[in-house]
Amino acid sequence: MKKVLVIEDDKSIADLLEIHLKDLKCEVTTTMDGSDGLKIATTDQFDLIVLDLMLPKVDGLEICKEVRRKDIYTPILMLTSKSEEMDKVIGLEVGADDYLTKPFSIREFIARAKAILRRVEAIQKEIGSDADIQVGDLSIEASKRKVSLRGERIDLTPKEFDLLHLLASHPGKTYTREQLLNILWGYQYNGYEHTVNSHINRLRSKIESNISNPQYILTSWGVGYRFNEEITE
Repeated sequence: MKKVLVIEDDKSIADLLEIHLKDLKCEVTTTMDGSDGLKIATTDQFDLIVLDLMLPKVDGLEICKEVRRKDIYTPILMLTSKSEEMDKVIGLEVGADDYLTKPFSIREFIARAKAILRRVEAIQKEIGSDADIQVGDLSIEASKRKVSLRGERIDLTPKEFDLLHLLASHPGKTYTREQLLNILWGYQYNGYEHTVNSHINRLRSKIESNISNPQYILTSWGVGYRFNEEITE
């Protein structure tokens, strides 16, 4: 049974989400207070956190930052309003995995929640191991979701880490953009291959010395991307 934490200060929304998550056979913990939500999120283990952006005492952005700061990488689905466009972008940058803009349909919420849970399972199945990876000057500590280059930590978003870890776990294997979308973003993103391109570009800007001549993440022209299998030191 999947465990889900809902941090939402609107009781009617929180109750509705709890009902439908329980229909998915999830065990649901609900709180309407940001301070309590942060404490629960950092002391118990969950498969998904549904996090409202505007909360009393501690807001959603701070909760997201603190959860990630403690190296907790439970997927986070952030709930925002249309007036919080910039906060939504910041939320994704500090570690949220996806977002929904209020008002939203319960059908869309369920689809997003199921996609996130399915994606986590797909990533785990595809990678197959949480062993650390050392390739040249690049170090990937899977259990800590930590990436270092020449001993210096590199800050990656959750998606950037998942993308790097997946490719590095299968050096030489080419993944099409569609395959990467399905594994890392979920099927509802089909048709948005440019999302993969933009994440590859940002990832390269962080780990490559020369992004026009990358050492780690290579392009398989006309197909997709692969991790360089020829790096030996």
